[in-house]
Amino acid sequence: MLNVTLCGAGYWGRNLLRVLAANPEIHVRHVADHNAASRAAAARIAPGVHVTDDAEAAIDDPAIDAVVIATPVSTHHALSQRALDRGRHVMVEKPLCANAAEASDLVARARAGGRTLMVDHTFLFHPAVRHLAGMMERGELGRVSYYDSQRINLGIFQPDVNVLWDLAPHDLAILDALFGEEAVHIEASGHCHVNPALPDLAFITLHYPSGRVAHLNLSWMSPVKQRRIAVGGSTRMAVWDDLNRDEPLKLYESGITILPQSRRSVIVPGYRVGDVSSPRLPSHEPLADAVENFRLAVRGDEPCRSPGLQGLRVVRTLERAQAALDRSLRQVTRTRYASAIGIAAE
Repeated sequence: MLNVTLCGAGYWGRNLLRVLAANPEIHVRHVADHNAASRAAAARIAPGVHVTDDAEAAIDDPAIDAVVIATPVSTHHALSQRALDRGRHVMVEKPLCANAAEASDLVARARAGGRTLMVDHTFLFHPAVRHLAGMMERGELGRVSYYDSQRINLGIFQPDVNVLWDLAPHDLAILDALFGEEAVHIEASGHCHVNPALPDLAFITLHYPSGRVAHLNLSWMSPVKQRRIAVGGSTRMAVWDDLNRDEPLKLYESGITILPQSRRSVIVPGYRVGDVSSPRLPSHEPLADAVENFRLAVRGDEPCRSPGLQGLRVVRTLERAQAALDRSLRQVTRTRYASAIGIAAE
């Protein structure tokens, strides 16, 4: 039995609590949250669990084997560090930390202490992502050239992170699993509609050593919710629509063929339009699978499929994307100011 402390009982923490409590091999001993309403909600979800506003004491309980953290990003490093230093295994909500230096520190502490450090990149456990990863490993998509994602909705506005840090970790973790390489160049643009310090709309383009490109459309300002990913290969193209419950993953026997340079005078591609299929996927809940993987990784029964080192790579990419976004926003501000001055002068 794995004795667990859960830090954070907000929106995602409650989902984690539900899944943790449903696992027969896990005992949730403490739930810690500063918010009284969140503690009350936790008590309703898991009657009998000890709820407290003292996360440090809940982590320090010598009976605890592991700590699951679903608190604001700014607290991830301090809580995870405390848990690791006391010999606990740690599963932490994405992103791993607020910056790469903090993430690197946690990875080093977990390695030195021989403890599991896992990031809750839940979509890595989605059957559609696992199916796509298997197809790429077997070469069934052919030469993959692009990844295009729409992750948009009206809200939910986060108080401590912008839309990039809130939504992009999902895609960056998937890209890390599918491509197995880090971007060599990142472009970004965006806009702040509500809070001038926190972009709520962002477009991120990542270029990879293999020649692949990924584009992320991230928004809290869309009137409709979309969770759609397209992966283009030379043999097949795949589209995963997470909101399509009946056929979430579709495979298109479509693409283009370009003759070698020696056999053409101009680039005129040949178009191939074939069948469309939708593979049957398991109906497992990704979050439940993530929690079970954490438990088995702690026991040493299977490798962690979302380790801290991957979380570090995601945070490192987030920092680079943020720097590109900041440059773009500053340039837009300067251009607007110059334009305004010019108009005023006229």
